[in-house]
Amino acid sequence: MVRPDVIRKRLAKLDEYLDILRQLRTTPREEFLTNPEKYGSAERFLQLAIEAVNDIGGHLVADLNLGTVEWTRDIPERLYEAGYIDRDLREQWFRMIGFRNILVHDYLDVDRARVYEVLQHHLEDFERLRVVFARFLNS
Repeated sequence: MVRPDVIRKRLAKLDEYLDILRQLRTTPREEFLTNPEKYGSAERFLQLAIEAVNDIGGHLVADLNLGTVEWTRDIPERLYEAGYIDRDLREQWFRMIGFRNILVHDYLDVDRARVYEVLQHHLEDFERLRVVFARFLNS
């Protein structure tokens, strides 16, 4: 059985992170690329948002008994197999996981322009997942 309190708490943090990212999104490109406070904040809050998505997804997989998770990529796969997300959202989530791994493990070589691109064009992916997760608050 899905525990709405667990989902609700993590969605609140996701909302907090997305609010900060939306503010950073308004930063002009050149300022963003040269200002460590801007791109550093974006990197961190993107990482936290992805962690929140993975955490919520992991809870759903466990609570709904959707199978085992050995790798983070198994989370969107299990939710896709169970029909909770479509193929496109699963693929977007895979890309989020890959981007998170770059932020965490390849932090010395993070491409600031790529971070800006994600900030400008992919916050909606979080919103789409948020809608999926919110459905479990009333179950």
